[in-house]
Amino acid sequence: MLTDHEIRRAIKVMRHTFPDAGTTLEADTTFHFLLATILSAQATDKSVNLITPALFQRFPGPRDLAAVEPADVEPYIKRLGLYRNKAKYLVNCSRAIIDDFGGTVPHTRKELMSLPGVGRKVADVVLAECFKIPAFAVDTHISRVARRLAMVEPKATLLQIEHRLMAAVPERQWLDAHHSMIFWGRYQCTARNPQCAHCPLLAMCKYGRNNVM
Repeated sequence: MLTDHEIRRAIKVMRHTFPDAGTTLEADTTFHFLLATILSAQATDKSVNLITPALFQRFPGPRDLAAVEPADVEPYIKRLGLYRNKAKYLVNCSRAIIDDFGGTVPHTRKELMSLPGVGRKVADVVLAECFKIPAFAVDTHISRVARRLAMVEPKATLLQIEHRLMAAVPERQWLDAHHSMIFWGRYQCTARNPQCAHCPLLAMCKYGRNNVM
């Protein structure tokens, strides 16, 4: 298991390798960013960005989306996986924003997670990106990187990974660390064919050393 210092050092290498790592979801308002984040579940940011311009133009605010049925939303997001469920989430999320929060996207984790389609990861991403409230969202890339680098135990849950990284990394660096680890998982430590032989973290990565033997 890596120590706190080793975790910070590893993330520093990731940041140096991908200095411009940041959100790749495109949205013009907090509401639209929330929708895009919901849509990004089991989909790439690139695929989400391709369909959201038309969706955002048709539904500029929560009242516009709350006034229709999921079937009216499906044509805009049909290119994404699980689009029928996601259409329901978008409509019901918008209705909850209107009914429970006066038409404004809430800015606490508890309130965000009360919205249909919003789990802890989506809530943390919105908190950090839109409201600058420190949070460390853990996605599939981060969980894979954390496990492979032995930042956490192999069977650690997403919540355990989140808590471990929050404990090791200074709060002011959580968002940058989150993005650095995502880019590392997306382009370096990929799910298939990770670039272990040319990895600057190979010396501290048992997974990588085993992979190149």
